[in-house]
Amino acid sequence: MLEIIIKIALLGFAVSSFILLIRLIKGPSTPDRVIALDSMGINLIAITALMSMLLATSAYLDVILLLGILSFIGTVAFSKFLEKGVIVEYERNR
Repeated sequence: MLEIIIKIALLGFAVSSFILLIRLIKGPSTPDRVIALDSMGINLIAITALMSMLLATSAYLDVILLLGILSFIGTVAFSKFLEKGVIVEYERNR
């Protein structure tokens, strides 16, 4: 029974990722694309966790942690770029 529920959830996350991909491509503005990309990262983490449960292994837990960290860093970088126009600020000595 649990296996069927996990497969249905995987299907739901796959459909959600496809819809987010469309939003990422067609997004009317850059913030919409950033949110879609961040949501795709969350969906990828969920799909990896569900596959780990389905295969009854803990080998993917490190991958989930890495995806979470990379997704967070990417979102922060995009947000900083949208706010200031640059990601890395350099100080010039006078």
